[in-house]
Amino acid sequence: MIHLVGKRQGTIKISPLIVKQEFRKQGIGKVLLDFAENYACEHGYRQIYCTVAQQNVSALSFFKRNEYIVTGRSDSHYKIGITELMLYKPITTDEEIISFDKEHISVLPYDDKFEHQVRKLLLERLASAFVGINDAWVDSLFEGYKRGLYTNDINLKYKLIFLAVDRQNKVRGVVGATPKKGAPIKLMPFIATDMPSFIALLRDVPFYLKRHGRKLYIHLSPTAEETIALQQCGWMLNAAMPAAYHPDLVTQQWSFNIDERKTMRSMRVKDKFLKFIQAGEKDLEVRVGYKSFKNIKVGELINFNNRNRSVVGEVVDIRNYNTFVEMLNSEDPNRIVPGTTKDSLLKLLKDIYPESKEKLGVIVLQIDVKK
Repeated sequence: MIHLVGKRQGTIKISPLIVKQEFRKQGIGKVLLDFAENYACEHGYRQIYCTVAQQNVSALSFFKRNEYIVTGRSDSHYKIGITELMLYKPITTDEEIISFDKEHISVLPYDDKFEHQVRKLLLERLASAFVGINDAWVDSLFEGYKRGLYTNDINLKYKLIFLAVDRQNKVRGVVGATPKKGAPIKLMPFIATDMPSFIALLRDVPFYLKRHGRKLYIHLSPTAEETIALQQCGWMLNAAMPAAYHPDLVTQQWSFNIDERKTMRSMRVKDKFLKFIQAGEKDLEVRVGYKSFKNIKVGELINFNNRNRSVVGEVVDIRNYNTFVEMLNSEDPNRIVPGTTKDSLLKLLKDIYPESKEKLGVIVLQIDVKK
């Protein structure tokens, strides 16, 4: 059985979900949970949540497998000595997924050609949350970046900069990284103009920085959507600091522990294509030859993801071509997008990548999904 409690605030609570012991491990819990989520979506709820005793390892594992996020804990909440974990899952509509999938965001190391855009973005967006953001502050960020071109001495406070850039080469997000003594890395600024760019930076920057330290931390005042993204991407809330950077705001510190094995390269994939990868129907992924992709190696694990879902695949082969046409003369289009034709796939690729990006070369990754 599953019992759902609808709330006036537009959320719905699972209270409780129960499967008799003799009928467990037969998929019954998943059927009940899917029913609950479909019900919530059809009736306009925006979030579904529950609590699970920390000691109930099997239930906790079940909800985590189904993309529920642990958002907090309360000791002796319902029973003395028992810690209750609070979990939730956002209800994402088809329209929201389609809107998210329309964006094509690349996370790239900083290039001087973007200097004007970066300065403009920081001055327009960052000053509202941090006192003291002006041209002199932006100048110091660029000076720190220039120091990082010739030194990795943390005493010189060098900086690394990464950008979220769309297919028109518009900068939509900026991250500045400063390695510290003891191997943490402070991310300041961390700003994006939209959620696809914010999520892209959250997922990609840890991989780029893992050789520079063991832990990342950010100071920011996130929106509700940004907080969901932080939790979904595995970041942890450490502190709430009232008036720390702005007299009217509570600044939060979030951190991400870098694990050499688990902090893998991230690639964004449209939801329908990600489902094909997960089902084993799509084993070829096509990308253009960005510098960051050219060092991918056979045997590397890659996290393929979209807004809410992720799949880990191992690279078992890599093939390089000069153009999409050359690639399609050698590769089976149905292994790239099941049910497509060569002509329709060529149009799709050219819609995603303008001619300037195709000139970087075409990379085909053959992947084996890890169950």
